[in-house]
Amino acid sequence: MRIALIADAYPPMRSSGAVQLRDLSLEFARQGHEVTIMVASPELQEPWHIEDWNGVQVVRLKTPQTKDIDYVRRTIGEFLMPFAMLHNLRKSPLANQRWEGVVWYSPTIFLGPIVSALKKLSSCRSYLIIRDIFPEWAVDMGLMGRGLPYRFFKAIANYQYSVADVIGIQTPGNSTYFTQWQKQSSRKIEVLQNWLGDSQNQRCTISVNDTPLAGRKIFVYAGNMGIAQGVGILLDLAEQLKPRQDIGFLFVGRGSDAQRLRSDAKSRHLNNVIFNDEIDPDEIPALYAQCHIGLVALDPRHKTHNIPGKFLSYMQAGLPTLATINPGNDLEALINKQGVGRVCTDSSVATLQRQAEELINALSADPAISTRCKALSARLFTPELAVKQILSALQGKSEAQGSKKDV
Repeated sequence: MRIALIADAYPPMRSSGAVQLRDLSLEFARQGHEVTIMVASPELQEPWHIEDWNGVQVVRLKTPQTKDIDYVRRTIGEFLMPFAMLHNLRKSPLANQRWEGVVWYSPTIFLGPIVSALKKLSSCRSYLIIRDIFPEWAVDMGLMGRGLPYRFFKAIANYQYSVADVIGIQTPGNSTYFTQWQKQSSRKIEVLQNWLGDSQNQRCTISVNDTPLAGRKIFVYAGNMGIAQGVGILLDLAEQLKPRQDIGFLFVGRGSDAQRLRSDAKSRHLNNVIFNDEIDPDEIPALYAQCHIGLVALDPRHKTHNIPGKFLSYMQAGLPTLATINPGNDLEALINKQGVGRVCTDSSVATLQRQAEELINALSADPAISTRCKALSARLFTPELAVKQILSALQGKSEAQGSKKDV
């Protein structure tokens, strides 16, 4: 099939979304499909730039700035983004290209207009990959009420839903947000598991043996440190475990809370904690090879369901996971059912400490736990499965085999 894949993140960006889209596009190409990814690219000087990358046609389209700016400018930039992408696409050699399927990735919620235009031009089906439910999660977090800003963002989100034939959500629990949308018989909601391809496994710039944590059992957190994650409780855990000289905590990444967390750890004199800046995604396997347990944190105010990309990367590396998440999150059942870690849903540091020590003991008492992690990754979280499921939906076939199992 000739597939258009639309997003606002792609390498050389290092975000989890960029990595997911890289792995997805490469898998489309590996399976013999013609895939073109159209990427919002504020850094461009020209309207468009086309390149071939490992069999994927990458079309970078000039757009307003949307990253690392204040919320008002970001909102304006994201609102204008799809129109700028479409305008500049029409200047490119692909202006009149027809597609057999249009796929797009959310976040962002603003890509509906360009998807609608390409879908109408090609008379094809469309597939929305949705990885968080915005603006609902922002309301849950207390970042906005249900006033005018909420109604604006909700209208934008509803428009993008309206141009989708199929929506792939992360977990069954998120289907409750699409009850009205599903009332049209032509529409379909399905669980599309997150995915993670094999990394290049290049040498890691972080060497734990060259730090004060050398020789300890390492709890690692790799990823964004923002409001939605609520990483602060992990520092509380580190403080409780400070007397244990056999345990250390390594935080790697960036985010709006990263500097505050660093300062907090320093003020508490947490000599069992080390922070490092974001590293290249292909260094992650070599990083995890030096660690023992992966950490997941989600703010307990969340009501939506989320299986973070970092959880997939831990499973792929065979690292059992210690997660502190919102009550009722589908991730709790997955971890417990598959025996790949421990889950805290009561926001209690005492509970988290008990579970952390249980996991440390399990490393020797239950040596098969690492094998179970890798097996879960291979069974559920591969780009190959995701591509087959998306193609099946675009071709109007019945639900891909096993898409709702093991959840």
